[in-house]
Amino acid sequence: MTTPSALDRPAGVPLARRLAARLVLGPALALSFLPPRHLRGVLERVRRGARPASPAEAAAAREALCAVSLRCAGPRGCLPRSLGAALLCRLHGAWPTWCTGVRKVPPFSAHAWIEAEGRPVGEGVPDDYFARLMTVPPVTRAGRATRAAT
Repeated sequence: MTTPSALDRPAGVPLARRLAARLVLGPALALSFLPPRHLRGVLERVRRGARPASPAEAAAAREALCAVSLRCAGPRGCLPRSLGAALLCRLHGAWPTWCTGVRKVPPFSAHAWIEAEGRPVGEGVPDDYFARLMTVPPVTRAGRATRAAT
């Protein structure tokens, strides 16, 4: 898994996207303190009416969060980074699959990330590197959650 750092924060993120990322950063940090079942409930309500995010949309959102926040760009910022990226996608009418889980290979490590089209976004790892423990995928028009590729 790649761990962004303050030294390699993305440059060239447009001003409008940086401002939007700052807008969702506060709520993302607040959400990161919720217990898992409450967090899932909030995200399930927020995702309503959104179309699935494309890999490019999800990557741009993740990049914007890393550009505006040292915490999100750091190695321990995966939860607020993933929440902020999902909320930023939602501002633009899309929703990625938000995931939490663990690495399948030692050493044990919990992680939170976003996926688009069943693939982790910006993680630099194989698709099956993480075991998903909780996901909040986009909802189809029929009202069913899309299934992430497992």
